[in-house]
Amino acid sequence: MIPVRIPSFGRRIGVRMLLCGTMLQVCPASIAAARRAPPHASTRHAISSARNIHQARPEAMTVTGTRRFNFAHAQREADSTTHISAETLRDRHVVAVTDLQNLAPNLTVQSLKGTQSINYHLRGVGLDDYYENNVSSVMVYVDDVAYPFSSMTDGMMFDIADVGIAPGPAGFTHGTPDSGGEVSLHSADPTSTWHGGASEDIASYARSITNGYISGPIARNLTFRLAGQTIQGGGWQYDPSNGAHLGDQDQSALRGKLRWTPDSRTSIQIGGHWTRDNSELVNGKPVINLDPSWQHYPDLSGYRQTAWDMRPDFAKLVGRPDTLKPSEHNIFWGADVRIGHDFGFAKFDTISAFETERQGEYSDEDGTALATGDVYRNVDANAFSQEVKLTSADGHPLHWVIGAYYARSRMAQQFFSNFTDYKGRGYISQSSYDQNQQAFSQYANLEYRLTHTINLIGGLNHMSDDRQLLNYRTIQYGHSNLAFVPEGALTNQIGGLLGIQDQFTEHFQGYFKVSKGFKPGGFAANNTVAQAQLNAFKPESLVAYELGFKSDPLPGKLRLNGAAFYYDYHNQQVVSSFLLTDYGPLGTYVNVPRSNIWGIEFSADARPLAHVYLNGNMGYERGTYTTFDALNTPATNAYHAATGVYRAFYTDYSGTDLGIPKLTMTGSAAYRTDLTADLTGELGVNGNYRDSQAMTIGGTGAYRLPSYFLMGACATVASKAHGWSATVYATNLLDRHYSVTSSSESTTYQHVPGAPRFIGGRLSYGF
Repeated sequence: MIPVRIPSFGRRIGVRMLLCGTMLQVCPASIAAARRAPPHASTRHAISSARNIHQARPEAMTVTGTRRFNFAHAQREADSTTHISAETLRDRHVVAVTDLQNLAPNLTVQSLKGTQSINYHLRGVGLDDYYENNVSSVMVYVDDVAYPFSSMTDGMMFDIADVGIAPGPAGFTHGTPDSGGEVSLHSADPTSTWHGGASEDIASYARSITNGYISGPIARNLTFRLAGQTIQGGGWQYDPSNGAHLGDQDQSALRGKLRWTPDSRTSIQIGGHWTRDNSELVNGKPVINLDPSWQHYPDLSGYRQTAWDMRPDFAKLVGRPDTLKPSEHNIFWGADVRIGHDFGFAKFDTISAFETERQGEYSDEDGTALATGDVYRNVDANAFSQEVKLTSADGHPLHWVIGAYYARSRMAQQFFSNFTDYKGRGYISQSSYDQNQQAFSQYANLEYRLTHTINLIGGLNHMSDDRQLLNYRTIQYGHSNLAFVPEGALTNQIGGLLGIQDQFTEHFQGYFKVSKGFKPGGFAANNTVAQAQLNAFKPESLVAYELGFKSDPLPGKLRLNGAAFYYDYHNQQVVSSFLLTDYGPLGTYVNVPRSNIWGIEFSADARPLAHVYLNGNMGYERGTYTTFDALNTPATNAYHAATGVYRAFYTDYSGTDLGIPKLTMTGSAAYRTDLTADLTGELGVNGNYRDSQAMTIGGTGAYRLPSYFLMGACATVASKAHGWSATVYATNLLDRHYSVTSSSESTTYQHVPGAPRFIGGRLSYGF
């Protein structure tokens, strides 16, 4: 171990580089202070505190004198939040939000038909939103700003300090209420001393990922941080008929922060970001022929094989070249202003944010070279939010948070569908609409330290959400011109939280919570040909019961956390089908009167031997429809395939399994040691298992994604004194064939395959 001078501390300490990329450090004094913190600090405050611990220091080093686990403060919180550090994100090669499902129990993050629109499910709670015109059951935050449209997170997974994944009803201490929980991304903040770094990652299929950042002081009490990323190449699918390949990334992003601290009690920060994404998509592979009259069912037996096409007349209509591949053509940008002031008795915080998206997206939704379901979508959307919050000072038996959150969004969508090769239709259609939305919510949270170890928790929130669907039109060129009357959805709901926490010993605490969460209603607005498709679905709500514990039985050597939960679900919002007998099944949303979900979660970190580091988590969950009757889409499609006639088959799904993945597991093991006085080395392996998942109500066979197991590995050499590291790695080491989501359109039902094995290398330098 080499003593190194760290300017921000002004003292000598032993340091050692953590490996496999750009590194972060842990301050023993800060952790010790966090461990002494009273147990009444709010969950949100815990996440922020853990975040500030590693952002206040140089990002290239970590203390090894007394090694401790990350997020020590969070061990005193009455929640089951999964905290993910920057080094874990790097070691597990997380480059998109969909990769997060490999790091947390009972979490599903899936793209919509392989596009940049993302659906989140946490403990089985989530909405498969067709075109992201509805609020998610699991809200995503970036630097404490709620993103109402999931595609806005496109290109945001760089220079991330940490991630928090919190299941269960949310919105009692910050932000907006929801029923399923939240995913919080925290980007790195400006530093008071100069730091910078860069990395270049080159892997299979000519993929390149370049990252860089610079951070430091501009003037007295004025600091900044600027970070950027570009991702290129990596397309691994190909068309066997002509050899053309598909899936190359073409994405660039920038993020900047400017922080002014005029005095020790006040902080003012301005932030902004920009993303351009012209990446190609991953195409689905047909697994079911839904149309018996179609004689061109493709033979795409190879795992990497696919097919697509862009017809000249369709390209002219949407204003893109006829050589266009399935791809994105997106621009996202946003800005925020946050002000904080410590009044002594309480801390005042306000965040104002504005986010925009401009999408042009072409997806070949039949997975073939025929024009039976090609879709081009234009989206022009923006969202403004304003939060004001007051948090009491620590050190008192009563800790409270009160606040209010306002959000307003505007969206205009236009999507074209090419059915010219589909005998049942034979035309190009265009649908367009506008959607206006605004919501106002208020929240209050109280935590009272009843005794030295017992903490009582209570929370309350309310939301009023008003949204209107306007100017909806569907043009079937050469056939009809349809106009629909406006629709509206109004939600007024109240949520609540009650809990008790006991810090039984210094290193073991348990808690029990009961909470009620809710999510606003909305509309299905895809390819509408009948007014009934636009009927608003109702808000959903659930009552959640959770019993959990957190423990460090061998401090610095072993950490064990666990939780059990039961959800009583009312009016669960799910994707079903609406059948038009002369047209076919069309997706819509319905409310399940009653359902339930239960499960368990465990996580562990261990240092069993010198130089050996282990961590992992496991989630098991089951869900059942208690009362539910709906269209049986597989049976309806099967009857049409056999007879050429559409006939509705309805099924009572009471007692049917929800189809959520029952078992999810992830873990890693690493061996780290000094190679020389200056060089350190690491060998690591990781893996994750994901159970099968039904993609339709009661889905079996091809309507269910098979289970899969993936492995990865890495080896790193790094210099403690000179700030560089070199890594070789492999993802999907066993080259498994698996599917990550599914889709359907007219003639085919498809599975969207996951990435094959990638082998790569990364060079990093930081100071």
